[in-house]
Amino acid sequence: MTTTPIHDRRATDPNAVWRDVDRPVAERVTALLAAMTLEEKVGQLGSRWVGNDSADGGGAMSPELQHHDDGAQHPPAATDTSETDTSENDTVGADTSFNVAPLADVFAAAGNPTLEEASRHGLGHLTRVYGSVPLTPRQGAEELVRQQRVVLAGSRLGIPALVHEECLTGFTAYGATVYPAAIAWGAAFDPGLVERMAAAIGADMAALGVHQGLSPVLDVVRDYRWGRVEETIGEDPYLVGTVAAAYVRGLQSAGVIATLKHFAGYSASRGARNHGPVPMGRRELADVILPPFELAVREAGVGSVMNSYADVDNVPAAADRWLLTELLRDAWGFTGTVVSDYWAIPFLASMHRVAGDFDDAGVLALEAGIDVELPDTIGYSQVLADRVRAGELDEALIDRAVTRLLTQKVELGLLDPDWTPEGSVAGVGAVDLDGPGNRALARELAERSVVLLEPGSALPLLARDRTPGLGTVAVVGPCADDPRTFMGCYAFPNHVLPRHPGFGLGLEVPTLRAALAAELGEHGVETVHAPGCAVSGGDRSGFAAAVEAASAADLCVAVVGDLAGLFGHGTSGEGCDAEDLRLPGVQAELLEALFATGTPVVVVVVSGRPYALGAVAPRAAGLVQAFMPGEEGGAAVAGVLTGRVQPSGRLPVQIPRRPGAQPGTYLQPPLGSEHGGTTNLDPTPLYGFGHGRSYTTFGYDDLRLSASEIPTDGTVEISVRVTNTGDRAGSEVVQLYLHDVVASVARPVLQLTGYARADLDPGTSARVTFRVHADRTSFTGADLRRVVEPGAIEVLVGPSATDLPCRGRVTLTGPTRRVGVDRVLTTPVDVSVDSA
Repeated sequence: MTTTPIHDRRATDPNAVWRDVDRPVAERVTALLAAMTLEEKVGQLGSRWVGNDSADGGGAMSPELQHHDDGAQHPPAATDTSETDTSENDTVGADTSFNVAPLADVFAAAGNPTLEEASRHGLGHLTRVYGSVPLTPRQGAEELVRQQRVVLAGSRLGIPALVHEECLTGFTAYGATVYPAAIAWGAAFDPGLVERMAAAIGADMAALGVHQGLSPVLDVVRDYRWGRVEETIGEDPYLVGTVAAAYVRGLQSAGVIATLKHFAGYSASRGARNHGPVPMGRRELADVILPPFELAVREAGVGSVMNSYADVDNVPAAADRWLLTELLRDAWGFTGTVVSDYWAIPFLASMHRVAGDFDDAGVLALEAGIDVELPDTIGYSQVLADRVRAGELDEALIDRAVTRLLTQKVELGLLDPDWTPEGSVAGVGAVDLDGPGNRALARELAERSVVLLEPGSALPLLARDRTPGLGTVAVVGPCADDPRTFMGCYAFPNHVLPRHPGFGLGLEVPTLRAALAAELGEHGVETVHAPGCAVSGGDRSGFAAAVEAASAADLCVAVVGDLAGLFGHGTSGEGCDAEDLRLPGVQAELLEALFATGTPVVVVVVSGRPYALGAVAPRAAGLVQAFMPGEEGGAAVAGVLTGRVQPSGRLPVQIPRRPGAQPGTYLQPPLGSEHGGTTNLDPTPLYGFGHGRSYTTFGYDDLRLSASEIPTDGTVEISVRVTNTGDRAGSEVVQLYLHDVVASVARPVLQLTGYARADLDPGTSARVTFRVHADRTSFTGADLRRVVEPGAIEVLVGPSATDLPCRGRVTLTGPTRRVGVDRVLTTPVDVSVDSA
């Protein structure tokens, strides 16, 4: 890598205390803080996203990056195996610019500074060097070195910037592996696998000089119409928390700081509208929204938290001292950094209207507990220094935030005497952002996440008693041959590349059409294809060809669902909220036309949210749900359809019956889960939380409880025997639910308390044992304090929330016990397979 010599001001004092690696971190940070001017401290609270704003025009970029972004020179593009012309979908995902209307004033206030201007007193973060335009790893590394050296030149004390990137479906960079979206992690019910994936993502990021990843999302789904459902892990706090904690451990094992988001309440907006207000009280917040964050803080030791855009009960999270300081730090003991969601600080003035201007917004956010402003410095400008000198702001608040950030910079080695910008990207020569190991992980997770809702009469396609009858299979639908439909909105091909159409996908992404044709072709089965319609829009001109293909075939596989985008340029993703839960566009009409042919139709839904399938399920010859399974999703879904892959995914959300009467979430008290003649709307789902079928069968029996009574601070062991009663090996997700029979406040009818995978050969059994502490029954009482109450607790075990064959009861005895942040958060589980 070529470098340009610059004056490195760190050399002026090589023996400074803060560079002494033998001294404690806190001592180094204290010494550095004491040496800094007020302006230098404020500089550390800000960030710069080079070239993002439209007025900048790339002026702050290096000449190489400007030239590259103009499209004059492209890195080698990997082959896209799709043969489909996707121009009909170009209105979806055609413009992923962040320069949307609410940001116009923000950009104007920022003044479009160059990086040199922005880092005149030093800089806290560099924003998305790799994740903004298509760059090869080497081009990105060269640009990162250039930007770091600009930051060093502007820092009297030679403090490098911390570099952050998105990593919601993998490292958001050109040519990097696109893993399944987070909703698919939830469907896999496999924290260990998610941890391995995150470790691989972290290793790639660390090799290229990235220090912090903006993931995972811990928002608990409350309304499926919300566009960002695809970024969540599901609708159950325990599932979300355990899977997210695994991601945090994996990413941070590679030396990359994980960032929990969005803290807190973002997913519960009124009407499922992005950035909508959240009408939620403290009890629901404490019992549903906050537990995943607490688990990831206390159990996984996460290094960073990002605030939510939302206001909860009219208090914006970015200005909520109770949330960001009293709860997160004082109660939970969080010691990392709180970073703002992009432009959340100026939004306090421009959107929430709780601050008179962006400078006042900065003061509110700093007082509340936000340490670093992302992605650009607007509210945390040098006006903060003026406020301190005017006696309007306590300098101790600035010191508090700077100390937290500098602690991370010291821990990451950025202030070590041998750190250099070039050394931070030393791994660029060896890194393969989409190597065989990554792809194997992506495929394993995709296969684990695909949910067989119903095998029907046609699945698996290559069953021994069925294959001779298949001559031709019609593969139709807008998601059958468009690889982008298998990726989330933060995957680089959907997030950035629509603005750079000459680059292709940058990855080899086999479509479902191609993967299915390959598998069936080995057995002499011919496939034909017709898309039928686009994901969105009202064009029905392709119906005739799709109907003709289905009519002439022995079987039809219809692949429908979403194409992710941003801010209305997709049917799923940030700012792509839905009015109801009908399949987008005219896809439901396409299915009706296919059913009318009389040919058996297997329906595959590839989506970021659940759609209402009550009108589809009874007529489908098989029904599969795949939640944006990533670059290996085509092969994974094809494997499930043919039977090569034994399906084992389970629903992390419910599937509604009707588009307007959606159940919302399984976590409902009796008034929300039963209609009992008081309403004409039936809230029960078509397929419940945790549901998923297999090509084998499992039996549950021999439920055992170690005690019928335990004190309110005691523990009970709950075990069940699970047997593979079919003729194929399979993986069963055993789920434990608890029901509080009588409580002082209305409680959910059911709540997931533990889960485990049992991999079983035909005829074998496993004893699955859950160790449940009484704390796992705690809830927020009428006085808003968390309690464990005496009384009966019903124990339910089975394959889903709507199929619980094993039931028992344990009684909690003794006084009501108040519990705090030292309570037990998880349910240990043991799976012992009977080898006999």
